[in-house]
Amino acid sequence: MKVVIFCGGLGTRLREETEFRPKPMVPVGNRPILWHIMKIYAHYGHKDFILCLGYKGEVIKDYFRHYHWNTSDVTLSLGSNPRVTYHTHHSEEDWNVTLLDTGQETQTGGRLLRALPYIDSDTFLATYGDGLINSNINESIAFHKQHGGLATITGVRPASRFGDIKVEQTRVTAFKEKPQADDQYINGGFFVFSKGVGDYLENDETVLEQEPLTRMASEGRVHAFAHAGFWQCMDTYREQQQLEKMYLSGRPPWKVW
Repeated sequence: MKVVIFCGGLGTRLREETEFRPKPMVPVGNRPILWHIMKIYAHYGHKDFILCLGYKGEVIKDYFRHYHWNTSDVTLSLGSNPRVTYHTHHSEEDWNVTLLDTGQETQTGGRLLRALPYIDSDTFLATYGDGLINSNINESIAFHKQHGGLATITGVRPASRFGDIKVEQTRVTAFKEKPQADDQYINGGFFVFSKGVGDYLENDETVLEQEPLTRMASEGRVHAFAHAGFWQCMDTYREQQQLEKMYLSGRPPWKVW
């Protein structure tokens, strides 16, 4: 199944990193966060990717163009008929990656509209290039096909950005770092779409999360697949450092492969 990944935004809240590269290329451990996202999908058998490029898209193009070179042990045979022999095999060899220039200023709905001609099935997946999850992708697909709507949003319960304290007469009696909001779900950014979503996308200025999804929801065509497990976006440098710390622990919660 095709997987559309939005990779073209400016990432202004992570300027420490995105001044030099697009946000999907910001590293978590020794690989870009984009690689981790793709590994999640590949684990569930979805290895046909459409990357919607924009800001500094050439960095992503170069990464995949030289992927084998940069991830393998190689022998160079020099001379009039030079040869390169790759000695290392990796599990990404069966990935297909379409690198689609969707424009510097194009909004998410416009990027998706430009990707639709490359999708040859009625159902496809989509996500942003800056979030990690341990949700079962195939279960969300089954849920989508069961309800028969146009869009499935994976609903997640994010940790609060600030610690929670309990106070009794000015005395702090409890402090919980990043408590979960028990009854609040937000859009986790992992979608399952039917191709009819294209009827709600008009042009490059269309913002997927505004009029299209709002109108589909008002028509009862959007459903939420609830996920109570791990989810974390990478909007800020602080969040990038949190993901880095999780990775270095040796037990990153999004690593399902």
